[in-house]
Amino acid sequence: MQTQLSPRQLEALLAVIEHGTMTRASQALDISQPAVSRLIADLTESLGFALLERRDGRLVPTQEARFLMPDIKRSLDLLERISDAGRNITRRKAGELRVACLPGFAISHLPGFIAGFLTHRPGVTLTLEPDRPERILEWMVGAQFDVGITDADGFEGHPALESTRIDIRTVCIFPETSALAKLSVIRPRDLAGQKLIHARRESAYFRQLQAAFAQDGQSIQTYIEARQFTTACEFVRHGVGVAVISELDAAQYIGRGVAFRPFVPAIPHRLSLVRPIHKPPSLIALEFIEEFFASLQHFAFTPAEPAQIRNV
Repeated sequence: MQTQLSPRQLEALLAVIEHGTMTRASQALDISQPAVSRLIADLTESLGFALLERRDGRLVPTQEARFLMPDIKRSLDLLERISDAGRNITRRKAGELRVACLPGFAISHLPGFIAGFLTHRPGVTLTLEPDRPERILEWMVGAQFDVGITDADGFEGHPALESTRIDIRTVCIFPETSALAKLSVIRPRDLAGQKLIHARRESAYFRQLQAAFAQDGQSIQTYIEARQFTTACEFVRHGVGVAVISELDAAQYIGRGVAFRPFVPAIPHRLSLVRPIHKPPSLIALEFIEEFFASLQHFAFTPAEPAQIRNV
């Protein structure tokens, strides 16, 4: 006795039971009547008992077939759901995505991007976990997340990760009532006497900023050290001081009591989009990386570009 049943055999049985004849079942399934008869015969042989009997000119299920009907219907429904899910995944409309990011990103550029990304993918579920770069590195190496968004420090060249770097322009952000608003660009010398809010001292970005000040014959006068650019923005918004930060973060504060200008000499804030090499990426993850990278292009650092005022 054969044990391998096919979904087509089960569909044929349901069609015959619903329509009462082989001919009408074949029309409903859009196959020939002999093909329906063959499917029913094969299914009967596989199961080892009769499935249909003739009564009043119609084919009706035997007692054994009626006993199987709930399981047959559940099986076909499950196959249909699997088929639908597969089509949605192929069209990138379903799936699960786990993203780790810097805390600042979780409340600045990323929520708006994710909202747009999910709008056309109603079946996608997403987990967003913000944390410090060291923790993100640990998660990504362990393949616990699909995508990581973080500073480039320590991620480039890591043997367990694939990393895509993008450099973001930096600007000087200050209260909109500040005299700095009269300037078209801001140099380190313009910040003499200002209370400076800056990144943590051990970061590569702080070293770049320190070198830019030294190039202009200035030294950084520390006031507040803040790990996240969004934290620096909040301090500036409350009139505590000024900061040189990523334009990506500064742009979120337009119309909130602050202004910003290009900072010269131009220095980039380096970001990395990373994924674990040893975990095959899903189509959703690859598309997320591609679209998120594209969303950053408006803020991309170009060394040769002239300094321009980007908000007033």
